[in-house]
Amino acid sequence: MAEDGNMPAADVRGGYPAFDRRFLESDQNFTVIGGGALGGKAKGLGFVKRILADGCPPGTFPDVEVSIPRLTVLATDVFAEFMERNGLYEIAQSDAPDDRIAHAFQKAELPPLIVGDLRSLMAEVQAPLAVRSSSLLEDALSHPFAGTYATKMIPNNQPGVATRFQRLAEAIKFVYASTFFRDARSYRQVIGQPDVQERMAVIVQEVVGRRHGERFYPTISGVIRTYNFYPTGPGRPADGVVNLALGLGKTIVDGGVTWAYSPAFPRHSPPYGSVHELLHNSQTTFWAVNMGPPPPYDPINEAEYLVQGDLGDAEYDGVLRWIASTYLAESDRLTMGTGVAGPRVLTFAPLLDLEELPLNRIIERVAAACKEAVGSDVEIEFAMTLGERGAKTDGGSAPHRFGFLQVRPTRVADEWVEVGEEELRGPAVLVATERVLGNGAHDGLFDVVYVKPEVFDAKHTRAIAAELEAMNQQLIGEGRAYVLIGFGRWGSSDPWLGIPVTWPQISGARVIVEATLPEMNVEPSQGSHFFHNMTSFRVQYLTVGHNGPFPIDWQWLGRQPAVAESAFVRHVRAPRPLRVKVDGRAGRGVILRE
Repeated sequence: MAEDGNMPAADVRGGYPAFDRRFLESDQNFTVIGGGALGGKAKGLGFVKRILADGCPPGTFPDVEVSIPRLTVLATDVFAEFMERNGLYEIAQSDAPDDRIAHAFQKAELPPLIVGDLRSLMAEVQAPLAVRSSSLLEDALSHPFAGTYATKMIPNNQPGVATRFQRLAEAIKFVYASTFFRDARSYRQVIGQPDVQERMAVIVQEVVGRRHGERFYPTISGVIRTYNFYPTGPGRPADGVVNLALGLGKTIVDGGVTWAYSPAFPRHSPPYGSVHELLHNSQTTFWAVNMGPPPPYDPINEAEYLVQGDLGDAEYDGVLRWIASTYLAESDRLTMGTGVAGPRVLTFAPLLDLEELPLNRIIERVAAACKEAVGSDVEIEFAMTLGERGAKTDGGSAPHRFGFLQVRPTRVADEWVEVGEEELRGPAVLVATERVLGNGAHDGLFDVVYVKPEVFDAKHTRAIAAELEAMNQQLIGEGRAYVLIGFGRWGSSDPWLGIPVTWPQISGARVIVEATLPEMNVEPSQGSHFFHNMTSFRVQYLTVGHNGPFPIDWQWLGRQPAVAESAFVRHVRAPRPLRVKVDGRAGRGVILRE
């Protein structure tokens, strides 16, 4: 791996063929439009293309095609020409809100030299496409920008080529605009990267999935991490962890409810206390591309062409047979599959327990190959479409498809810090836990920003996120790092699971505490973009259970005078520096106030 943490792939066009207007028929599934660099995400996919050729060649799994979905990359010179020809740098680098920037980009014209290639692409392809960011700074190990820039999926099913081209152009311009949205600029400010150093490439890629009436989606989306920061049961950190979900991967990367398991122990269920708890904490909705009547026109909405379905929709579509179990009320237990009537639960047991397809063996194979090639632990995103049971290969094509969408290196802290059990108790303990992410110590933190427990309610989480952002900006401006304490899953896109902050909204925090509640008690989402940014910035993360042996000392926090206070959030400053110790090997962490 390169010293800057980027994937060890060429950062210019050399070695990748030019775009072929016979997009679907060409024997090249990775092509480039324009000159310049490919950006982090595209470099990673080009790197994986070579890994799969060596480590998982065609025929390794006879019934499953393992490949990178066909794509073309608009290299960074296209972005530079687009910006300069349309005079966009002035508004892009202004303090204009995101919607004004996005509208200005929509009014601009794409460079004439690429229009012919894009029109020919839309003349040939009438299936959903993902338009994805691939910036120069994206996917570096030290500052990964995970989830900071936009991805927009388009159904691409309109009858006219001109309309399909227009929708593609709008999506490309939206991704370009996201380079200068508030969150992206705040992120660059934190890591000390000037806006002028960023350049955006764009990936146009087929979406892995099948059409089911007015919905298009994969049967399974997944995120593989070769290091598990929160092992449970017999699993060890080095065994890794996989998060699986029905439908598009938005559920996972946005911190939604997923099925998590260790590849070393695929039959071991997550640590739920009862079947009822599992039912309450399993996925019930999924994301798909909307193939039905067009939604209200909104080219600056990232989710413009996405729609949510529920398990009833998925059963009607015939996809649950591979991934669901059924709850039997009379015996209060689950049975694998959908052969009997009853509520469906997404446990992926037909694949993980019965091994009806080699899903876990594929995961282990590609994870090991990528980790070895990159030289560090990695995070992999994939999507899988499953055919009908008993389907045979036809013309050399496999009935099932495993689409490799992204790989990025992840950072595992190697500092030596020890926290003994005896340190978790005592009059000076502010926070203690036996469930942590990260490894390290802080000696000079005075500031604590916390969500006030006496007024917290899940219905206010969006307002809480806005208040936290204001305090974060103030503290960053003063150069003061801080401890952040709140409830539920930080960074979740579902406001009922936690506080839906983006990383730039709390980027000044160096220690984050997640306190669970009886009504908000979910597993940390290791596959989310938010989670990836935390590990890359070496932020210590402590999870404190509401029913655990180590309560947070809320009374001490309440006695400290407020530096700033809003309706739901309070900022206090300790009279003496806080002492933070996190022992990732033992899974213990403590914050001492004196």
